[in-house]
Amino acid sequence: MIYTVTFNPAIDYVMHLNALNFGEVNRAENEEVFYGGKGINVSTVLKNLGENSVALGFIAGFTGKALEANLKNSGIITDFISLPQGFTRVNVKIKARVETDINGRGPDIPAEAIDELFKKLDRLKEGDFLILAGSIPASIPDDIYERIMERLSGRGINIVVDATRDLLLNVLSYKPFLIKPNNYELGEMFGKKLTTRNEIVEHAQKLREMGARNVLVSMAGDGAVLIAENGEIVRMGVPSGKVVNSVGAGDSMVAGFVLGYTETGSYQEAVKLGTACGSATAFSAGLAEKELVERLYNTL
Repeated sequence: MIYTVTFNPAIDYVMHLNALNFGEVNRAENEEVFYGGKGINVSTVLKNLGENSVALGFIAGFTGKALEANLKNSGIITDFISLPQGFTRVNVKIKARVETDINGRGPDIPAEAIDELFKKLDRLKEGDFLILAGSIPASIPDDIYERIMERLSGRGINIVVDATRDLLLNVLSYKPFLIKPNNYELGEMFGKKLTTRNEIVEHAQKLREMGARNVLVSMAGDGAVLIAENGEIVRMGVPSGKVVNSVGAGDSMVAGFVLGYTETGSYQEAVKLGTACGSATAFSAGLAEKELVERLYNTL
């Protein structure tokens, strides 16, 4: 089974305006609502591809209930922890001549809620996949990823970490199954700008040497490269299409990679399906849908 953890899920309220005028009443031309967070995005794409997963995390208040109800209506299995105070955050995305985001803070997560999450994670079995994705709310210890991986160490659980900078570097000693920085994030971890594919491969290999079993680097329009634990270096281009959305593309790539690997055991197929999923999201208003994923997959 595949499990995802989203520490600070959100309802994204997207408002489309011709122009945003400060100090005046602005009226939206149309509006959209999306329910997500990085782990939830992974679960959503997996469901769109016909694969079940369990979405873990924390919800609070009426917004949390709305998020959970929407996911269940979409067929996604949830096992959230309901917090006694606060509200699941709402992020307001204003799309006008210039895009403006106002992101909510989210609820405080007490220590007893973290303990409850640990108990849920203790139920994972050998061969399961656990996807830890995104930033850590201020109310949670910043070593939470490390604590989770230490707790599950030695149990044969494949842990995927999709995070940035120190959050990622600090878990390498626990040998995550997969990490997925993009080329800019990879450079930031080493304090330099990587300008060539050879430099990207070289520094991704360094992360392998530091403990990661597999390192998948996404490079936007330049495709992706995987440094695999079996010594393979898998390079993949991107299908042609118009990019209309960058939100969730990385999460979609993670979903496709994990599904491709669990179905075939092939890193080549994993990167191929991951690339198709990431591109399908980038070419769509929302997250990747199966029909487009299959069409793009067949062009790679």
